[in-house]
Amino acid sequence: MMEIVYITLLTFAAAAIGTITGFGTSTIMIPVLLIFLPPLETIFLVAIIHWFGNVWKIALFSRGFNLRLIALFGVIGLATSYLGAFLSLGANEQILLRFLGAFLAGYALFLISQSKFKIPAGSAAALSGGALSGFFAGMFGMGGAIRSMFLSAFDLPKAVYIATAGAIGFMVDSTRIITYFTGGTVMPKELWQGLFFFIPTSFLGAQIAKRIVDRIPQDKFRKVVAVFLFAIGIKLILFP
Repeated sequence: MMEIVYITLLTFAAAAIGTITGFGTSTIMIPVLLIFLPPLETIFLVAIIHWFGNVWKIALFSRGFNLRLIALFGVIGLATSYLGAFLSLGANEQILLRFLGAFLAGYALFLISQSKFKIPAGSAAALSGGALSGFFAGMFGMGGAIRSMFLSAFDLPKAVYIATAGAIGFMVDSTRIITYFTGGTVMPKELWQGLFFFIPTSFLGAQIAKRIVDRIPQDKFRKVVAVFLFAIGIKLILFP
């Protein structure tokens, strides 16, 4: 029961911070849960919570979508998400965790220096962002950070940015959840029952984020997340 309580609290924090920063819940939840749960079990659980998190983004920030970016990011993201999810099913857990740690640490360093780099906006950036974020979402369950990096190049209004990211994530998550499930990934019944707490809590976190998204600078949250990701990344590299 305490495990359910802890994951519920983590879900709330991840939903709030993930919505504001644009990273989604996975970036926060997966590094923590990997300390206690097997990799595929962690990715499958968080994928389900993340899917609902994207539904909340679409519903709460539905003042506008950029349909062109949804198409460019989403279509190629569907294919690469399937590829990443398929590869993750047969991966060695130790190797998978070390690769994930290297990815987290490397991307965290990038986030810290991101202010000095700007991706040129254009179709090539959208297609590249869709392909990379889809693959990393399927392989590691964490594509939101890369998607956010490429989407930020288009200088979208905040509500449009969050809604568009949610719509793209919804498409990618649907693909990988089906792939995990049909590939034989399972969870203990306690975690399935816990979804009755995790899912509404993720909505509450997104609601809180909606109220404060225009008041708190995103850069502060991004730096906190970057330091967090770097620390967990190093931990997974050294002690998977």
